[in-house]
Amino acid sequence: MIRVIHIGLGPIGVAVAKQIAARKGFRIVGAVDIDPKKVGQDVGTIIAAGRKLRVKVGVDIGKTIQASRPDVAVLCTSSSLKGVLPEFLEVLKHRVPIVTTTEEAVYPQKANRSIAKRIDDAAKKAKVAVLGTGVNPGFTMDALPIALSAVCEQVNRIEVRRVQDARIRRLPFQQKIGAGLTLEEFQQRVEKGSVRHVGFTESIQMIGDAMGWKLDEITDSITAKIAETPVASDWLSVAPGQVSGLVQEGIGAVKGDTRIMLRLEAYLGAPESYDSVLIDGTPRIYSKIEGGVHGDIATASIAVNSIPAVLSAAPGLRTMRDVRLPSFAAVR
Repeated sequence: MIRVIHIGLGPIGVAVAKQIAARKGFRIVGAVDIDPKKVGQDVGTIIAAGRKLRVKVGVDIGKTIQASRPDVAVLCTSSSLKGVLPEFLEVLKHRVPIVTTTEEAVYPQKANRSIAKRIDDAAKKAKVAVLGTGVNPGFTMDALPIALSAVCEQVNRIEVRRVQDARIRRLPFQQKIGAGLTLEEFQQRVEKGSVRHVGFTESIQMIGDAMGWKLDEITDSITAKIAETPVASDWLSVAPGQVSGLVQEGIGAVKGDTRIMLRLEAYLGAPESYDSVLIDGTPRIYSKIEGGVHGDIATASIAVNSIPAVLSAAPGLRTMRDVRLPSFAAVR
């Protein structure tokens, strides 16, 4: 029985907790959130489990860990590595391994190297592992193409495309892609960094390092997808001329030669959803997942399925490249 503490019970944290509550071999023993409306409530109520779990949501990470004695923490609070650093360090102080959906933890870039080193040092001191993962980054645009390259004797270029009808995604995701904004509002928020998919540079660097390519240029550009006809989700209505989502493209190049291209099209009303990987190499590999990988379900699932991998991983801040290959975890 793997004892789990949940830190952060937003949409993704709740989705993870629902899976943990439903799966054999896992047990929720603690939970922490900063929302005063959730603190003190039974976790079963928060996640709509249909039953009481006899675990109340706390507000203090350290005290909750001491009281619950978890085997692992699942941390789902923020995309920013800097923003969650205090939470990481508090958990590691109590020698508890971590699986996190913090995008910037998946493959820390230069801007976050000093923060990543602090987490790595703390994890090694605690003799536990920390793993950043998710559907993207963490799988569809990095781990998946890396795995597919295993059958190639030569790889020249990798292209990954992810097209999503954002109507099926949660409200925070729809807001993150700018749905419902005017073009001017969209551009302002892109400049501020509040409208964008976090993780492109992380995924590009992960692929580049896996392929042995010394990338000397990484670009990340964002443009608006403008609605031509009215479109709506359960939460937002978009009129013609407003932004329905974004198109984001990342490039990794070596001496001007594009080796990696990632393209995300996420907008309300996309006519087709899919994930595809093209490896220009020997042999040429093309794989397409019709309907695409459901981002919210997959993010929660890969976090849960990575728990056994992080428990057996070497101490330190780990990536999807250096833990054992996760799979559906029907723990017995």
